Amino acid sequence: MAFCLSRSFSSYSQLHPSSLLSRCKPNFTSPNYPHKLSKSTNLPLVHHQNQICSSSYSMDAPPEGYRRNVGICLINSSKKIFAASRLDVPDSWQMPQGGIDENEDPKVAALRELKEETGVSSAEVLAEVPYWLTYDFPPEVREKLKHQWGGDWKGQAQKWFLLKFTGKEEEINLLGDKSEKPEFGEWKWTSPEQILERAVDFKKPVYKEVFMVFTPHLQ
Repeated sequence: MAFCLSRSFSSYSQLHPSSLLSRCKPNFTSPNYPHKLSKSTNLPLVHHQNQICSSSYSMDAPPEGYRRNVGICLINSSKKIFAASRLDVPDSWQMPQGGIDENEDPKVAALRELKEETGVSSAEVLAEVPYWLTYDFPPEVREKLKHQWGGDWKGQAQKWFLLKFTGKEEEINLLGDKSEKPEFGEWKWTSPEQILERAVDFKKPVYKEVFMVFTPHLQ
């Protein structure tokens, strides 16, 4: 199934299934398994008034032409969500995410990426979105990443996991495990609505779907 929305994503006052994106049928093709690429980007903050589409795939593999990726929705004991500000996109906040290595299990990748980006290793997996979610890069972002990554990807196909933080906040370190260049400048525990307001536009449909799936754990 695919979700398409023709409107500006300037704000979201609430999350409710009735406000989900309208559905349209995707074209599914064979899976593609790219090597892990550099996560550091210099993406512009894009505000689109035209159509933005996000597709979800219930198959075991993502569509061809999309970089395989994991997303991590990390919550604390108060059911607030971890979000961090990107160093390369002013005033843009997001949840941790990162590329899946070739032949790597997505759940293993999620735990690895969380530690690499936030220093957090004290976390347990509570749930996962049982299908792949994809978003397309805006043309200018795709062109920039094409030169930076050395590969032309339509966007990213993500497997999302809900994790509960079980450690102490002193464990959180945006320098990560120092195996990768830092991506974030600040972090906070926040709500789904606040994350949607501060995320880049092309990720918002995926975020909204993730929050809908994880709603029972966020209430």
